[in-house]
Amino acid sequence: MQRKDLPSWLLAAGLGLVAPLGMAAQDEVTPAQVVAALEDTFGVTPGERRNHIKGTCALGEFVGQPTAATWSRSALFSGEPVPVVARLSLPGGNPRIADTAKSVRGMALEFRLPGGALQHMTMINTPVFGAAHPKTFLDQIVAQKPDPATGKPDPARLEAFRASHPDSRAQAQFLAEHNPPPSFANSSYFGIHTFKFIDATGKTTLVRWRFVPEDGEKSLSDEELKSLPANFLEERLIQRIAQGPVRWNMLVSIGQPGDPENDPTVAWPENREQVKVGTLTLTAAMPQKGAACEKINFDPLVMAEGIAPTDDPILQFRSPSYAVSFAKRQAGQ
Repeated sequence: MQRKDLPSWLLAAGLGLVAPLGMAAQDEVTPAQVVAALEDTFGVTPGERRNHIKGTCALGEFVGQPTAATWSRSALFSGEPVPVVARLSLPGGNPRIADTAKSVRGMALEFRLPGGALQHMTMINTPVFGAAHPKTFLDQIVAQKPDPATGKPDPARLEAFRASHPDSRAQAQFLAEHNPPPSFANSSYFGIHTFKFIDATGKTTLVRWRFVPEDGEKSLSDEELKSLPANFLEERLIQRIAQGPVRWNMLVSIGQPGDPENDPTVAWPENREQVKVGTLTLTAAMPQKGAACEKINFDPLVMAEGIAPTDDPILQFRSPSYAVSFAKRQAGQ
């Protein structure tokens, strides 16, 4: 049965972990509950990701701006090229999701810094996330389980979910109002969460980042959504990079007092200072099977010196979930 996919924030989760300490009682959702719901909704493709299962690998480099040292002492901003392994993806656990689906697109990056240090960034192409608390993960997964009679989610259950979970609405509205891009290369990707930049003196600055394509942001027309084949994004990316490097500029918004620090469903004001801190360049793309990105666990809490997480409950929940999900697929489950 063809299964419908969930929004990008429904992250692969694993077994045997509890919610991070400090989470409110109503948000005590375990990765075991989430992965069970994901598997119940999508089924299981042994050895593969539970979410963002459909993806494409890419290779390249990042060159940071040394001026970013004003805010962060990270080696990302040395001015020297840093090798990058990237993965571009679609959401959900259905490997046959159509590339025309009005869902998010993902970009995951592993920066390989000098001395063996790693920095991960896992991003999506909506400016806000679809949940402020892990409980929303679970509830929407359950709400989107296909009805056996139709093979699609029950509209009444989805409406009840939206009515009872206002933290899901901003991302849903964005997706409803914006068609997906014609290429991975024509989308911005947002870090969603607030992070901490730490400078050489230990001073902390709250930031949010996004990667903006030099090819420009574009959207499919309504007619293209109806006429394009189910699989075109991977081929288009490979063909585009064969013509020359694809680049995104990394822009950082500098936080001010009162900006939401632990709620990724609320955007910061547009008038925040924005600084270009580097450029990502992809020079090769290939199917993920057997490629460098396939086995990477793109844990967003893998961070090098100079960048640190906030207490955002969604960000904190992702890491243990990713870890156990990764172990499951490594075991061929």
